[in-house]
Amino acid sequence: MTDVDQYIDEMLANVKTTIAAKELSELLMIGIHTGGVWIAERLHKELELQHPLGKLNIAFYRDDFSRIGTHPQVTPSKLPFDVEDKHILLVDDVLHTGRTIRAALNEIFDYGRPASVRLAVLIDRGEHELPIQADFVGKILALKPGEHVKLCAAENPEGDSPKIDKQGDLTLEITGTE
Repeated sequence: MTDVDQYIDEMLANVKTTIAAKELSELLMIGIHTGGVWIAERLHKELELQHPLGKLNIAFYRDDFSRIGTHPQVTPSKLPFDVEDKHILLVDDVLHTGRTIRAALNEIFDYGRPASVRLAVLIDRGEHELPIQADFVGKILALKPGEHVKLCAAENPEGDSPKIDKQGDLTLEITGTE
């Protein structure tokens, strides 16, 4: 079992406890493109949720969109359910400044007004710039200035986008130094 698998298992245990305590009924799950979707696919499968997994691509909702421009692989978001008055579990790979989560919340609210939104992240690296905290965290990771953490997926032999369906398919990569 890799560290990523352990972190996912930790998140999964905490989400299951919350569901069992009936704090989240009829849970809908949304993953943030790309790494958040990979984590959400694993959580969604393990939790055996009845509703399909939603996928957000927040590229057009980013507050730095005018600076970075359009990414060549921007894909549309897919929310195959109504979010109005529903409990949402929003999933991302790394929580850093909080700006990605803010953008995701803005997009979700464009679809409707959920009853609640809980946040699950694989890695919380601190240094938040916005008042956003995760409800479920796989690992809190302190990095040195200039370091970055990235979730990587195993290559798909068919050449398509990675298929994350078993343990060991995901790894963490820490890059950069001061």
